[in-house]
Amino acid sequence: MADDSIVLSIEAGIARITLNRPNKLNSFNAAMHEALAEALDTVEADESVRVLLLTGAGKGFCAGQDLGEAGVAPGGDTPPDLGGAVERYYAPLVRRLRALAMPVVCAVNGTAAGAGANLALACDLVLAKRSAKFIEAFSKIGLIPDTGGTYFLARRVGMARAMGMAMLAEPVDAETAERWGLIWRCVDDDAFEAEVDTLVTQLAAAPTLGLARTKQLLYAGANSSLDDALDAERDAMTELGQSQDYDEGVTAFSEKRAPRFIGR
Repeated sequence: MADDSIVLSIEAGIARITLNRPNKLNSFNAAMHEALAEALDTVEADESVRVLLLTGAGKGFCAGQDLGEAGVAPGGDTPPDLGGAVERYYAPLVRRLRALAMPVVCAVNGTAAGAGANLALACDLVLAKRSAKFIEAFSKIGLIPDTGGTYFLARRVGMARAMGMAMLAEPVDAETAERWGLIWRCVDDDAFEAEVDTLVTQLAAAPTLGLARTKQLLYAGANSSLDDALDAERDAMTELGQSQDYDEGVTAFSEKRAPRFIGR
């Protein structure tokens, strides 16, 4: 890729994207956004990919927006257009991760702050090192939680905790984040990489189409009526009942062996 702020590797059905500006705690600038979009293009075009892993290089996961970037930093001749940055980069990224037809795992290897915290919450399964922290840092500079923060926080942890996180900008450690339901799992630092590898390897061997529909329906169901959810389940079951993975799953169950899913 043209910009080395994003590192992409694809092997054994697993796409690994690493945010790679460790000297800036992997904070985003325009070049990094564009490199990430290019990496996601590659992932979507590769039919061998069955799970996406997103993580950070160095000691932090992501510190959000690089506030020193031109067009974002205040004090210039023209006021910064932060809404334009949200519209151009952050909102499309969140929408894309949520719509991706495969599980998206976020491995939070260190502090996730501002847009970095909410980028993690846009993923389907979040594992964090015990030493990691989540900080909704926006209120410290007079802003609101973007990158989906106003949507994700209250749905994950309830309104009282969401208000506290957003207004006070106090760090929430990974153990507390797991207890509150903000993330899937807190993992001891020395076991973190092995736990992440085990999870993505498991997902890469799973029935991808079924997981994609599970993801789609759970997200839609959070904002739909019961009748709409039941109708969507009917349609998904009609589709999945005709899939190769369903046939393989039932056959393997009958033969008392492990299934060999192909993701279709």
